[in-house]
Amino acid sequence: MTFSDWPWRHWRQLRGEAPAVRLNDVVLNWRQLCAEVDALAGGFRAQGVNEGEGVLLRAYNQPSALLAWLALLQCGARVLPLNPQLPPSLLAALLPSLDLRYALVLNGDPLALDFVPLALQRTAGDSPLLWREERLASMTLTSGSTGLPKAAVHSCRAHLASAEGVLAMIPLASDDDWLLSLPLFHVSGQGILWRWLLAGARLTVGERQPLEQALQGCTHASLVPTQLWRLLNSEADVSLKAVLLGGAAIPVALTEQARARGIRCWCGYGLTEFASTVCGKEADGAPDVGQPLPGRALKIVEGEVWLRADSMAAGYWRDGGVLPLVNEQGWFATRDRGELREGKLTLLGRMDNLFFSGGESIQPEEVERVLLAHPQIQQAFIVPLDDAEFGQRPVAVVECDAQCDVTALAVWAQDKLARFQQPVRWLELPDSLKTGGIKISRRALRDWVNAAPGRQTC
Repeated sequence: MTFSDWPWRHWRQLRGEAPAVRLNDVVLNWRQLCAEVDALAGGFRAQGVNEGEGVLLRAYNQPSALLAWLALLQCGARVLPLNPQLPPSLLAALLPSLDLRYALVLNGDPLALDFVPLALQRTAGDSPLLWREERLASMTLTSGSTGLPKAAVHSCRAHLASAEGVLAMIPLASDDDWLLSLPLFHVSGQGILWRWLLAGARLTVGERQPLEQALQGCTHASLVPTQLWRLLNSEADVSLKAVLLGGAAIPVALTEQARARGIRCWCGYGLTEFASTVCGKEADGAPDVGQPLPGRALKIVEGEVWLRADSMAAGYWRDGGVLPLVNEQGWFATRDRGELREGKLTLLGRMDNLFFSGGESIQPEEVERVLLAHPQIQQAFIVPLDDAEFGQRPVAVVECDAQCDVTALAVWAQDKLARFQQPVRWLELPDSLKTGGIKISRRALRDWVNAAPGRQTC
């Protein structure tokens, strides 16, 4: 679909009285949503926000964050959503290069850096900028696994291309309701927002609610496997019919249990630089992540996955400009190892996750896939433990059922892994590393394991 106006105004014109968004317990139709966005955009303009200016939005998911996001887009701002948990030392090193003038802080401590503070003020009669899908709309921080995070900058066109590809895989009707279950400071959360806007469906935004409560009345959700495990094992009355799973390998037992409850599950492969999902499929237990979605292309070069797509970021924002992210051949080299089989991509792991133990190479993701076949394991990570004799040894960090027996896990894995792949210790994933984001930090896991190598409880 090609929009000639801001998507929320487009749907106001076509179906103004249809439900658009549920904010906690308040339902707004498209006409009411546009009135809210217009009023907030007018307030931001009155505070000085102009087209092309960088605005930091520090917030957890909540109704005011969604409305502010849409209003800032309508002002033509370049929005950086920020996790309120990021430490001041990281912000001090990162933010000065991102050309941010304004900051709207809805959660977390006030920022010590020099920004013009914004407030949620409403002014009547905003005249929005003309819709231009090529306008740069967002900056999203990468995971920063090998250094400071980078800010991938996307246009509205790129976000809509991402949404179009996903909706070619997962049906979303106008009367369906997708829960904003992942944070807007992560590209997967933004993906939900743009799918909603593209389809003209309904969006539900709660404020720090338990998942079971937030999902009431929702048909669609984006979840990590642990969330779906807990939901299915609860006594909640679930109205879901479609779930997009991400963030970890998908256990077969999980999707089978969901299917028995009438929930179809999809999974795939996505990157911040590509505005979320690149490949996808309905979860089937096979190790691949599916085929490229419409508008995406990939190839394997010397074992590495190369990508390009309509959803690709314009580049990385730094010091007033956009640094290209493609190589000389016009492709993005992902640093992910993979192979294509009958057009389907199988990921073999990150090139920078590979480690050696006694001269043998260990790709953590390969071992993790084996461990996740155990019905009591919900998440599994293989982490290198520094060792004077072997260089590094594999340690398993797992999240599993309360009745799980670590000794039994080790015995179960013996005939499924090569001897050098077998974990020398099994540790329980600590709550301190479950940050509420999408991914568990492998760097943080490694630091934790090596700081207390004697821990053996699970």
